[in-house]
Amino acid sequence: MAEIDPAAVAQVADAARAARTASRRLALLSRADKDAALRALADALDAATDRIVAANAEDLERGRGSGMAQGLLDRLALSPEQVAAVAQALRDVAALPDPVGEVVRGSTLANGLEIRQVRVPMGVVGMVYEARPNVTVDAAGLGLKSGNAVILRGGSAAGSTNRALVDVLRDALVEQDLPADAITLLEGGRDAVRALLTARGLVDLIIPRGGAGLIRTVVTESTVPVIETGVGNCHVYVDVAADLDKALAIAVNAKAHRPSVCNAAESLLVHESVAADFLPKVLAELSGAGVVLHTDDASGSAAERAGVPHEAATEEDWGTEYLALEMSVRVVPDLDTAMEHIRRYGSGHTEAIVTEDRAAARRFTSEVDAAVVMVNASTRFTDGGEFGFGAEIGISTQKLHARGPMALPELTTTKWVVEGDGQVRS
Repeated sequence: MAEIDPAAVAQVADAARAARTASRRLALLSRADKDAALRALADALDAATDRIVAANAEDLERGRGSGMAQGLLDRLALSPEQVAAVAQALRDVAALPDPVGEVVRGSTLANGLEIRQVRVPMGVVGMVYEARPNVTVDAAGLGLKSGNAVILRGGSAAGSTNRALVDVLRDALVEQDLPADAITLLEGGRDAVRALLTARGLVDLIIPRGGAGLIRTVVTESTVPVIETGVGNCHVYVDVAADLDKALAIAVNAKAHRPSVCNAAESLLVHESVAADFLPKVLAELSGAGVVLHTDDASGSAAERAGVPHEAATEEDWGTEYLALEMSVRVVPDLDTAMEHIRRYGSGHTEAIVTEDRAAARRFTSEVDAAVVMVNASTRFTDGGEFGFGAEIGISTQKLHARGPMALPELTTTKWVVEGDGQVRS
């Protein structure tokens, strides 16, 4: 690995030390103080809507000029309504319980020592993400509520938007007599990112959020602990015992509601016993919604009979997170084959079964290895807000510390507090 530019190392070190100082101040704030600050940040975003939207228009113009895909432009865009939504997300976070100080467990030992495990902030959290400027606000808000300072490294595609957002948030912090360095936007190229990933001892945690390439780079290059948020190659399996009206609504919603996000379904698996009835309807609706269909032989034949355009699925299609109006479709002979397909091609994000057979549902939820398993519901519900957590920092597909939508508790660690009355160990 090439040596990192010393200037980038110094830049990150300075930012991390300032963030560390800010984090110590945040860790001592009461819930009331943090909630008041979050509401002030939300009001500041509302007041700066025109400025933020103008900055976002610059990013969108550059994106279109460089040939950015429509799905990525969708992720990048911030309308006035979306600015209001991210501001409201901060207010929603303010309304959530404060995890800091929560006693996870505790007891009194036989010798009279009182021990308890208490949630405390991580300290300094680095966030590396792509063209999702709403992540900037979500990360800042969740960091503040959990008592952490955040160092944000968004993608260059959202550079103007992120600068505007962070400037507004830092100014609002100062107005609340809080340290601006609680929220830092890391500028610079690849060396700045590498310096952040290797700032062990200065940064406590790195959270990547983006495509497979970004996440792989962060996981392989970081010497700072990482919580891995994974790609979303999500499946909907329509079982032999499915209510086909439910299945139709779920499959179309899971794919077409917002195809550019990680909880959108990318593959549809249909039991062969219901394929003749179900496929003509669902393929027609998906195609009518603009979805390009990548089919196996059986589903392709159904598409031809229904007059629905399609193309033959390749091996690559089964493992692809399209993040666009595209979907692979396969007919399977049984539940076991569906689960084996998911084991082979799934990313461990969200998997859904549509069935009225409770035994089949129990097998699916027990045997499918994913952060979230849905029964008779759209994959689009895998979301911190939908789960009642408020804004989320990401959706973890790993198994250590955090899994699934990550909100406030996942941004804390714990310490043990032991209180005695002069006890000594014999």
